[in-house]
Amino acid sequence: MKVSQNGFLEKESLGKLRSLEMKWKVGKHNITPSNTFIYFIHFRGQVENGASLESSYDKGSPFRFKIGQCEVIKGWDEGVATMKKGEKAIFKIPPNLAYGAVGSPPLIPPNATLIFDIEMLSWCTIRDLTGDGGIMKKIIQEGEGWATPREADEVLVKYEARLENGMLVSMSEQGVEFNVSDGYLCPAIGIAVKTMRKGEVAELALRFCLIYVCKREDGTIIERKGSEEEPFEFTTQEEQVPEGLEKAIMTMKKAEQALVTINAEYLCDQNNSLGKIANNKVLYYEVELVDFVKEKPFWKMDTQEKIEACERKKHDGNMLFKAQNFRRASKKYVKAIKYIEFDHSFSDDQKRHANTLRLSCYLNNAACKLKLGEYTEASSLCTKVLECDPSNVKALYRRCQAYLKTSELEKAEADIKRALIIDPNNRDIKLEYKELKLKQKEYGRYEADIFSTMFSRMG
Repeated sequence: MKVSQNGFLEKESLGKLRSLEMKWKVGKHNITPSNTFIYFIHFRGQVENGASLESSYDKGSPFRFKIGQCEVIKGWDEGVATMKKGEKAIFKIPPNLAYGAVGSPPLIPPNATLIFDIEMLSWCTIRDLTGDGGIMKKIIQEGEGWATPREADEVLVKYEARLENGMLVSMSEQGVEFNVSDGYLCPAIGIAVKTMRKGEVAELALRFCLIYVCKREDGTIIERKGSEEEPFEFTTQEEQVPEGLEKAIMTMKKAEQALVTINAEYLCDQNNSLGKIANNKVLYYEVELVDFVKEKPFWKMDTQEKIEACERKKHDGNMLFKAQNFRRASKKYVKAIKYIEFDHSFSDDQKRHANTLRLSCYLNNAACKLKLGEYTEASSLCTKVLECDPSNVKALYRRCQAYLKTSELEKAEADIKRALIIDPNNRDIKLEYKELKLKQKEYGRYEADIFSTMFSRMG
């Protein structure tokens, strides 16, 4: 480490970060954080030679996050982990550890280098008791000795249960006694006490999902999803709940409770699972958004993660197609392709695999569009496949089907003849060719009738 002419301390590159870290205040402690901590920092940022980004100083409160949980860009994960309490530093973060080739419009353009000055305020130890973020434990006060309760033990605990907004929902006045194996109030308490020592005080953060109750105007309950023990889970933008309800939920914050009023035009979902209530002009939903989990954005994934995510979405689409849920399947295929849309950083083998996945998703989505009667979209998807693989029989066959539905008979004939040359024994193609011939005969008779009528009027 050396002092530069401007008085900053310069530190060597931090592994893959490969950027200059300039410190203007050295931390007071020798301890640096780990990935079991929650960090409290202040920061301000800007695009190199460009726009200013948000600042926690402007908001008046520290920013908190956990390293390695995809909550921040990778450059922060690597850089903040080297800082000590009280330290201030400037990080220059290259595109591959920030927002990559995609950027984050409108402020962050593609391939942008970012500059952040960060102040490490403090951190606290966090332990993931379930391994999936379901129960996070923060020790407020250390306990005595080393012993912790076992399944068969009786324990005496005091507790307060609050929503994230601080609202008290339950508490023990004098403390409660219960068997560890039986638990109390919720499963998390039984799990947590097995990790605690006598006199220890801890804060638990619990992850839940969604609870809602649907009522008619007269108060009759029509539908109930989830409970305090098992909240209802669903994925947004996949038509698993009525459109109006989803729109409302996507405006809610974690732990928020709301009464949602929905008019008839927004009542039914794609599968008409609420068809039984179609006669009601208005429905009322009592909703509690207990928690939500954001999907890891593709720009935070490495190349292998992108390919694996694409494969998962494609598989989900295949399952939905088999279940004849063609609209949701179509959305899965579209999402699958987004993961591998930009493959410039892929190896040659990964590019070949990604291309195979891409063409397969185009073809499968074309099949969905045919089922949904969206024939122009189906032919367009097949064309994308044929631009990469001109001899793809499935693409020729499905584009022919789409052209037949839109009465583009010449184009359909060109595709089906080409498919027959490539695969002359394919039964489906032969049947489609017969269908084409019938359509052509019908169209010939239709044209003859038109011309006959025209000439009779002229005579």
